[in-house]
Amino acid sequence: EVQLVESGGGLVQPGGSLRLSCAASGFTYSSSAMSWVRQAPGKGLEWVSSIYTYISNTYYADSMKGRFTISTDNANKTMYLQMTNLKPEDTAVYYCRRGTNWGPGTQVTVSS
Repeated sequence: EVQLVESGGGLVQPGGSLRLSCAASGFTYSSSAMSWVRQAPGKGLEWVSSIYTYISNTYYADSMKGRFTISTDNANKTMYLQMTNLKPEDTAVYYCRRGTNWGPGTQVTVSS
């Protein structure tokens, strides 16, 4: 059974940083395309970033470039999203996704 579990969300002030984690199991993680997707309050799903775990190619939405860094630890089957210079508009539930499989999400709130 595929399982994706996010962690690391929380409340942070504008300009602050957070690192999200996605622990994966139930599939061949080291040969997967993994993504972070977010949903802000009252808005639709927004793609954030993706990584191919077998070659570590990374991709970002334009608004996240230079602020967010996606990475993978294949030995521990974990994907990360390092977020810096956070803005109030980054407030959202952040989801880990692999194909049609989604984690339950982790809440990130950016507020002073």
